[in-house]
Amino acid sequence: MPEILGATNPVPGHDSAITNRNLPVSPNNTQIQNIPDPSRVSGPDGRTEQQGSDLQGQAGGIRYDSNFQTFLQRLRENPGMARTLTELFASREGTVVVSGMSEGIAGEMAEILQMLHMDQGQLLTFLTSNMKAGTRFGGALFALLRNAYAGAASESVRADILQFLKSYIDYSSTSHIEGNIMRNMRGMAEAMPRSWAEHLQDMISQLQNGMAAGDREGNLQLLRQQVFPHMSEYVEQTHDMGTARGILSLLTLDVARYENGSEENLLMAFHRLKGFGTLREQLGAVDDKALLNLLKSSQFQQDSVAAQYADRLASAAARALRGEGDAQVQQAFQQLMNAMLINESVYMPVNHYIIPMEWDGRMMFSELWVDPDAENGEENGKSGRGGAVKLLFKMDIQSLGLFDVVLKSQDRDVEIQIACPEKVAVFSRQIEDSISQILSRNGLTPKGVVARKMERPVTLTEVFPKIFEGKNSINVKV
Repeated sequence: MPEILGATNPVPGHDSAITNRNLPVSPNNTQIQNIPDPSRVSGPDGRTEQQGSDLQGQAGGIRYDSNFQTFLQRLRENPGMARTLTELFASREGTVVVSGMSEGIAGEMAEILQMLHMDQGQLLTFLTSNMKAGTRFGGALFALLRNAYAGAASESVRADILQFLKSYIDYSSTSHIEGNIMRNMRGMAEAMPRSWAEHLQDMISQLQNGMAAGDREGNLQLLRQQVFPHMSEYVEQTHDMGTARGILSLLTLDVARYENGSEENLLMAFHRLKGFGTLREQLGAVDDKALLNLLKSSQFQQDSVAAQYADRLASAAARALRGEGDAQVQQAFQQLMNAMLINESVYMPVNHYIIPMEWDGRMMFSELWVDPDAENGEENGKSGRGGAVKLLFKMDIQSLGLFDVVLKSQDRDVEIQIACPEKVAVFSRQIEDSISQILSRNGLTPKGVVARKMERPVTLTEVFPKIFEGKNSINVKV
């Protein structure tokens, strides 16, 4: 900018404008690619944004040609949550309050450790509640819609089913969306000068009272008629194209979801479903009041043990990343949050669960990935058989080490491959016999149970190659 405006005194002999004008155009210079030459049609540039497979394995190299390939790359490079949780909690058991850690985050970590004490019954409760809290679409209504979507012969039926589900997602996320709106508005007020921020702070207070009263329509009217004009006028007059404009874009998306998640939009989408002959008989007896009660009862189990653990973990991570922990704790929580965000990506076609616990005085942190619709025609040459499931179970057990368990099940046939630490590998035969007996006692057929020494931890993409398949991926470029 100083050179363009001429705000600085030019240095004799270093005028960049004169220097650039004197640069010769050399079409025959091979060091310069794709030189414009009016006398001929230039060939393609040797450089390209397309990145081949040679860059996929390079750590730190970002894929600019595909969001999906970038996701896969980060999935490979990301450390496992089981290891990170072990380093974060097992190493600090009994010495939670350490130098460099504030009392608040130390208390959060201590409460988390207390929640991990489980016996056999508590583990079953935690696991089942974790699975229930991991999906929004549970219950008879969503099972009916799932079957109707799969068997629909008309695209309009599918489109209306998806629109109803979208409205339900926004409806069930109301508190989260309201929190986003308030955070973005406060962030905008902090980025504004005081003369602009004072009026916005008054509107924030009005909006907060409206949200507490549940007045969605009044809140939307306030946002449309006062908040957006005020923020837009600020951006237009000050030409602030940085933080303010970015927050305004985020706020627009949240308000659109807030409006789409109203009870009126939800009921309107449901009424459209009842207009189709294929769904009229099954949904005709469900009135508006019954639908709202049904949807409210099928929302996340906020009082479940899994939700309580997740809330405590998120609170501790927030405290640590705000600077209340030392550098080691902050790095561990940052790795943990990155792993959770990547593994819960919209690209992931498998279910992911975390199972932390302390059993018989021994800490164990586990990750479980499940593909409930595993394809097995290419694997075992069998087709036309249902009930195929594949899962990857990673366990980091205190004083023993890391275990990898890959299980494949179809009908009642089960195959299990176990990779265990060296100190446990000497008991491989006993492990195989015990697991085979457990499967047989539960009416399952052990088709192959193998326990071996772990050479290296198995990666998620090795167990679930369907992640790479085009029909399960979204390949876009921004």
